[in-house]
Amino acid sequence: MGSRELKLRDIFYPESIAIIGASSDDLKEKSGWTGTLLNFGYKGRLYPVNPKATTILGLKAYPSLKEIEGQVDYAILNLATTLVPKALEDCAAKDVKVVHIFTSGFAEVGNEGKRLQEEIRSIIERTGIRTIGPNCMGVHSPGGGVSFANLPREEGPAALISQTGAGAARTILYGNGRGIHFGKAISYGNAVDLDSPDFLEMLADDSKTRYIALYIEGVKDGRRLLSATQKCLKNGKMVVILKAGLTEAGREAATSHTGALAGSEQGWGAFFAQTGAIRVRTLEEIVDQLVALQCMSRPGGRRVGIIGRGGGPGVIATEICERLNLKVPPFSGTVRSQLEKITTASGGSMVRNPVEVGVGRIGAQQGYIEAFKILALSQEVDLILTHLNPEAFILYGGAPEWLNESIGVLCQVFKTLSIPVALVLPSGETPESREIVQQAWAQCSKTGLAVFRSYESAATAISNLVTCYEWRTEEDH
Repeated sequence: MGSRELKLRDIFYPESIAIIGASSDDLKEKSGWTGTLLNFGYKGRLYPVNPKATTILGLKAYPSLKEIEGQVDYAILNLATTLVPKALEDCAAKDVKVVHIFTSGFAEVGNEGKRLQEEIRSIIERTGIRTIGPNCMGVHSPGGGVSFANLPREEGPAALISQTGAGAARTILYGNGRGIHFGKAISYGNAVDLDSPDFLEMLADDSKTRYIALYIEGVKDGRRLLSATQKCLKNGKMVVILKAGLTEAGREAATSHTGALAGSEQGWGAFFAQTGAIRVRTLEEIVDQLVALQCMSRPGGRRVGIIGRGGGPGVIATEICERLNLKVPPFSGTVRSQLEKITTASGGSMVRNPVEVGVGRIGAQQGYIEAFKILALSQEVDLILTHLNPEAFILYGGAPEWLNESIGVLCQVFKTLSIPVALVLPSGETPESREIVQQAWAQCSKTGLAVFRSYESAATAISNLVTCYEWRTEEDH
């Protein structure tokens, strides 16, 4: 739609930002756009625009955009809906590179909103001004010092393209707690101009980005999205997509949220088959999948070796894996005899696959070390799924610190293995167990061990991971 060609730095590394509609009340603007950018550490030139103020949060305030000296790379419109078209015209006259329309109340709300959105669409077509939104949170870029909230400042290899703003913030926060750091994220709302393919094409060539997640309600140009996704995969970047709005109720919700045209289940099924992108169903699954991509090396196949304490959980994990097209093969007699030497049969241990390691503080740790090594060297499995029950360390004569000790042992041994490892560690059912689980998750994330909250989330992410690699192998041939 807009005619100006954009570069990645225009959106994620602007050297100057104008905030049109900054509050003249410093107390309010501390939690507004000016305060948010200052608090996040933006180092570029910041221009609050409000005709009723001379200074805002210690910065010179400008009565209008045209009064600002020099180039404005990026403008944020925080105005009443009816004032947006005039402000957009001003941005075009000032030759602003990118405009972010934060304001909501356009096509997502009904007839008058649709009329106003068509008005700004015509301005964009006539002037070529590039626009994010309306009805969106905009950009999160730790490297550029830009964010729409008090979000984590760690830069990482993940990127997020999201039509939802609240969902984007939640995904960034949840990912941060799991060791996934988003170097770039964007909430783009109604997509009157810039849409998911625009951002995906930019990130396809970004050397800092390795994994790209998308939350999409609708897209104007499905063929372009398909081409951009294929480009990402060709460039060695993994793409994870949550496509919302495919049920009747979901389509209605998407229309009222961003005015999106959602598409059909059949069409999107064909899209995933052609691109090899990984399909997920929830925001939590986005993060689970990124954990698998970032922390797990490529498995040689679908054979899973399961190790953990408790026979029942092992059986449940086995059935979940099999339902998700993973294989849990019985071990050979040679491997079983090796496992029998390091487990305690009298304590109910089993060695067929799944494997139940020994009881007690020392037994569990020693059993872990040896069982992992035996399975990794056996060539009978392609990856290891292990599980720990945090309550067991507290309720059955143990102590809270025992869990951290076992996690420490697990983190040490997994780094020495030739096959990928995933840990299932539930969040805990008591305040005491939840606290030590949080510590354990942080320890795993720091080490690079893939950790999941349930067997379902782990097996789903692993199965998707294997399928993605299988698809790429077929494409290479």
